[in-house]
Amino acid sequence: MYILVINAGSSSLKFQLVNQDTRALVDKGLCEKVGLDGSFLQYGIGDAEKTIDIPLPNHHAAIQAVLNAMLSTDGGSVESLDQIVAVGHRVVHGGEYFSGSVVITDDVINRIEECVPLAPLHNPAGLMGIRACIDLMPNALQVAVFDTAFHQTMPKKAFMYPLPYEFYENLSVRRYGFHGTSHRYVSERAAAYLNKNPDELKLITCHLGNGGSITAIDGGRSVDTSMGLTPLEGLMMGTRSGSIDPAILPFVMKAEGLTAEEVESIMNRKSGLLGISGLSSDLRDVLAAAADGNERAQLALEMFAYAVKGYIGRYTFILGGVDAVVMTAGIGERSADMRALIFEGLEGVGMVLDSELNATGRGEREISAEGSPVRILVIPTDEEGVIVSDVLAILQR
Repeated sequence: MYILVINAGSSSLKFQLVNQDTRALVDKGLCEKVGLDGSFLQYGIGDAEKTIDIPLPNHHAAIQAVLNAMLSTDGGSVESLDQIVAVGHRVVHGGEYFSGSVVITDDVINRIEECVPLAPLHNPAGLMGIRACIDLMPNALQVAVFDTAFHQTMPKKAFMYPLPYEFYENLSVRRYGFHGTSHRYVSERAAAYLNKNPDELKLITCHLGNGGSITAIDGGRSVDTSMGLTPLEGLMMGTRSGSIDPAILPFVMKAEGLTAEEVESIMNRKSGLLGISGLSSDLRDVLAAAADGNERAQLALEMFAYAVKGYIGRYTFILGGVDAVVMTAGIGERSADMRALIFEGLEGVGMVLDSELNATGRGEREISAEGSPVRILVIPTDEEGVIVSDVLAILQR
């Protein structure tokens, strides 16, 4: 029997099929350009990987294409959809309703719909994936796993904004935080790596990819995180500005004659590494340009590292000290150059990087120098693994 993991984006859909008993990966893939021209499905593992061009007008069609591929007599991974006992869905925003993963019911769907204004690009796609799976696999248990759930342990002093209180009461304006499954996973793995119970540790977890967030974790519980009401707050990212002076927005709107929607698009899609470098949102491209002497690319790198340093420092004081800093996601796991920039100068607060360890190695590892008061770890994230674990836990109740 199998568990299917679905991660539905605004124009994409990723999936993994996992053996329920062994947790071995059986199949994986993605649908790209859902609802757009040139859509395709890529699936399979290793030499069995295939790519097919196929019209995918919506997420229902994408789910159907995935299931057809898994059922195919030409290398399909299942004989019957009845072998899929459960589907775990990544849902970006659960508001204040969900502090953990839940079986999907009509009430849960209604709650996810209520959160659409808080995640207008992500929750509608998640809902389409959920409804398609319910329609196409009516006998499978459907489970929602929320990006925001892990951060529901934040105290009110951390999640409230200093705005009129009725904005919170009437509009649910507060900090929610995202990447919760990733922060939760790497914090648990860090505890195992350090041979400690999670409740004994104060950790700062840095999920650094094209989107990025940092979380302060005390005793296994999120107590603060950099993303806010939306994923735009916090760090400078690939195309997102992160936190800026809010007065910039009306100033730019008036000066350039822009609408609120245009300014929002600029902050989400044309800022960050792309906006400063003028070249790319991909850190690898920016690093290469900086190495060739591009001053704006170098500035973008320094700004990115500076922003991360700022949150590491902030959370060190909020936690009252820290046992370890964890680096994860695309940049955090793979860019030794960015890690070196981030930890440069942090020796005075007990974070001493070993340059040789930083530049070598793969998988879970320590890159802090021997005797460093604060341990520095690299831990590859596994958000799909968290979803599978939560689905299994619900199946075993």
